[in-house]
Amino acid sequence: MLIFNDTEEKAVEKAIAALADMIPLETIQPPRSPALTFPGLEIRLYQRRVLKNGTDISLTRLEYGALCYLAASPGRVFTKAQIFEAVWSMESESCQSNVANVICNLRKKIEPDSRNPTYIKTVLGIGYKFASGE
Repeated sequence: MLIFNDTEEKAVEKAIAALADMIPLETIQPPRSPALTFPGLEIRLYQRRVLKNGTDISLTRLEYGALCYLAASPGRVFTKAQIFEAVWSMESESCQSNVANVICNLRKKIEPDSRNPTYIKTVLGIGYKFASGE
């Protein structure tokens, strides 16, 4: 936690405002519920837990981040670059294999059949989307 005096706080606020004007940011609303629930899959956001048919699934930080990013907007198609930038928190230059590897590992852990995915669908030539599992 940082503590500023009044003068420093005003300077920081001005710097943030100046940067906000220069950097285009997309506002993503956090989910309203503490959990994202789909048939056979539950993501407990406040606990950072994922349950598959009631059983805890161990995910890496990147797998969990990718899952939450996709599951927060079911049906929306995301490019690999968008996923990389959101989950890795850095610009994407050659992110194709990194995202594909994380999605592959994630599918092995959460999908009933990783070769015929129920939740994370590939959109050829674009990226991925999360289907509700129905």
